[in-house]
Amino acid sequence: MRCCASSSSDPASCSWRVSVRKESSVRERRWPLTVASAANDNTPVVTATSVVKTFGGLRAVDVEKLEIRRNKITALIGPNGAGKTTFFNLLTGFDKVDSGTITLDGQVITGKPPHQLAGMGMVRTFQLTKVLSKLSTIENMKLGALHQRGEKFWSALVPGSWTKQEREVEARADAILQRFNLTHMRDEYAGTMSGGQRKLLEMARALMTDPRVVMLDEPMAGVNPALAQSLLELIKALPGEGRTVIFVEHNMDVVQEISDWVVVMAEGRIIAEGTPAEIKSNKAVVDAYLGAHHGEDLSQVELS
Repeated sequence: MRCCASSSSDPASCSWRVSVRKESSVRERRWPLTVASAANDNTPVVTATSVVKTFGGLRAVDVEKLEIRRNKITALIGPNGAGKTTFFNLLTGFDKVDSGTITLDGQVITGKPPHQLAGMGMVRTFQLTKVLSKLSTIENMKLGALHQRGEKFWSALVPGSWTKQEREVEARADAILQRFNLTHMRDEYAGTMSGGQRKLLEMARALMTDPRVVMLDEPMAGVNPALAQSLLELIKALPGEGRTVIFVEHNMDVVQEISDWVVVMAEGRIIAEGTPAEIKSNKAVVDAYLGAHHGEDLSQVELS
């Protein structure tokens, strides 16, 4: 019997092929764009073209064109009913578009479910956290890791096939918990955490997938001032790791502090884009959703 499928029967050659296959099967997945190469890549990481979503007779989203800059922090803002949450759900696969195209690094992802997008490098958090209260913090973290062999029935029956990977996953989880200053909560039930700590845990768990795009839905909602600055610093650090951040936020102080680019929606459409300073002085933006606050400093008005 031949040792490999190629025409070569050289044992050394065959052994090399087997070792490469084995190594690639256990190696942690990394995206092809490294921090260094991505930093010099000006191509958009996410695009939305002619994206439409209607509910009955209401056109909730009607976005002609949006390009999300790679390795930048982009804020999505607008008044209640602007369509930003619906648009966010369309981008992340939690709702389906009626028409239009969404891409991730040039690959069409329109209609793909959230778990597939997570496997492709796009993850999100929620305004209302989705931690599992009856599991410990470390158990919540380990759930976020991709491609765990112990999840498969036959592999689970052979501990030797997954125990090493389990240790590696736990070590990665511990490292991220330390970074998020949650080590002291490692073995506590997630249900005992404060609202701010749950926000930290959800973001930390998202990083277990080693994502290239991190989508945050109102990350500062419900976070007390003691944790708010820590969370902001963690978010600001993500682009330096080769990650793109898109977030929905109402507080303009937060938007101005951490955003590189701001996208403004009103009535389902994008009405303006620019730097925080440009958006702050944009009359169309002020007219669109400040209403009675017209003439006030945007930073003094919490958008809703």
